[in-house]
Amino acid sequence: MTDELITLKIDGKEVQVAEGTTLLKACKQAGVDVPSLCYLDGINEEASCSVCMVEVKNARTLVRSCVTKATNGAEVSTNTERVRRARRINVELLLANHPQDCFVCDRNETCELRRLAHNLGVRQVRFPKTSGPRWELDTSSPSLVRDPNKCVLCRRCISVCNRVQTVNAIDATQRGRRTVVSTFMDMGLGSVSCVNCGQCLLVCPTGAIVETNATAGVWQALSDPEKTVLVEVAPAVRASIGEEFGLPPGTRVTGKMVAALRKLGFNKVFDTQFTADLTIMEEGHELIERLTHKGVLPMITSCSPGWIKFAEHFYPRLMKNISSCKSPQQMFGAVAKTYYAQKLGLDPRRVTVVSIMPCTAKKYEAKRPEMVAAFHFWKDKLHLKESDVFPDVDYVLTTREAARMMKEAGIKFVDLPEETFDSPLGMSTGAAVIFGATGGVMEAALRTAYEVVTKKKLERLDFGDLRGLKGIKTTEVDLNGTKIKVAVANSLGAARKLLDEIEEGKSPYTFIEIMTCPGGCLGGGGQPIPTDTEVREKRKMAIYEEDRNMPIRKSHENPHVQQLYKEFFGEPLSDKAHHLLHTAYAARPLYRR
Repeated sequence: MTDELITLKIDGKEVQVAEGTTLLKACKQAGVDVPSLCYLDGINEEASCSVCMVEVKNARTLVRSCVTKATNGAEVSTNTERVRRARRINVELLLANHPQDCFVCDRNETCELRRLAHNLGVRQVRFPKTSGPRWELDTSSPSLVRDPNKCVLCRRCISVCNRVQTVNAIDATQRGRRTVVSTFMDMGLGSVSCVNCGQCLLVCPTGAIVETNATAGVWQALSDPEKTVLVEVAPAVRASIGEEFGLPPGTRVTGKMVAALRKLGFNKVFDTQFTADLTIMEEGHELIERLTHKGVLPMITSCSPGWIKFAEHFYPRLMKNISSCKSPQQMFGAVAKTYYAQKLGLDPRRVTVVSIMPCTAKKYEAKRPEMVAAFHFWKDKLHLKESDVFPDVDYVLTTREAARMMKEAGIKFVDLPEETFDSPLGMSTGAAVIFGATGGVMEAALRTAYEVVTKKKLERLDFGDLRGLKGIKTTEVDLNGTKIKVAVANSLGAARKLLDEIEEGKSPYTFIEIMTCPGGCLGGGGQPIPTDTEVREKRKMAIYEEDRNMPIRKSHENPHVQQLYKEFFGEPLSDKAHHLLHTAYAARPLYRR
């Protein structure tokens, strides 16, 4: 694309666009909505669905607007009978091979194929089924379920996995009517290098990829009078769950969300931000210790479970660079079933911890075999056997699943009053709020590390250089005369550049934050659909606004975290903290297409 402008007509209206612009983008610029299914700007532009057909004067056939460049003097029609008929036929052909289970499909409200069929006036499917065999569900992953029968072969999932995340866990295999999106040797997502990020789910236009549903287990726990059911909510959820109830993206609904969760029957509603502050205390002191004792640098954050699995598959030589701190979700589970259970005299085996996350990879993380710290804490005290093992976090719900439960319970979310989190695991700071945005973990850590090292008050709390949706962001911080460079990677594709520098011995950085998903947790695989760049921006604005409005904005000033150390952990990086709040990771085999 160049700066030179060309002129064309779209539906009789003269439009000027940059040379090299596709007809699809030219139509959008002219205010004309041309339907598409497979297209993702800059990610998937393979013209496989043929839904975006338009008519160009003197062209022999209709053209696919997503890959056809605009030409000077062209006359384009987007709404002729020929165009409408072609679009309907292409959608009907897709529907002929698509399961007719819309009423019970997880994507029934957000299915692009269903909406497209309705908008194009498709009222019957005239064609017989033409595709190959019926495929089995892939339920091998703890996070995601694949149903190839609902796949329309748009290849969006393949493109986002390969080009954005650089994981290459899936691809199109076989030919003709047997073409299917699958994994290496058809091993299933749970057996390959899939990192469970769910970005494929976010871009899938149908129900071919959905999250593993945990709602039945949560309902059962809530119905058990012998269980104390605690819920923790991640920072990004409060800026997005309102979308599931018709509110605009970026609407902050923290108080209504808390009220809704109480109505669902949770005994206590806590905030994962509490343990985000705790994470900063541990991770910040770990960084200081590495700086002081010449530990392995750069240190890389460990809050994103998708990134951790990515490192285990693709960068096993960098295990020592990764912080040993668990994520806030897992720290919460360990604290809830030890400190909190002990404080209230609860049997930890009858405490159920449910987390609500913007992330599908958190489902996988909760099931990692090493995430049973509370069991080991109680093992000798309660004379437990290995067969009695219980996880720190029992169930993980995505933002979407939590909203579905609220709807199932008949809760009128928008009309709810504002309520507050329970104490003591519900008190948090602005530093914890921004965990939800890319760059937020780094910014929160710097707020604490600076004051701990320099013993001075940090006057400017906002690190603007680390904010935004750019792939890699950097800044420099002066810690008492020692200048350190830090970097933030937004998506796994961006992370590769920083990780390759480390492996080559060329990294100039001391501390690196990596978030698996574009936009960080705000763009996580468990968030409401659609999640695109515009939506991520609005959620980001809500997160930073909440930070600005918090009375305390630095993790080390959280009084309840201070009390936790005084009563239970002693100090950051203590032996008890290491046993409950830290972990280790190991290399995994690399299987991918």
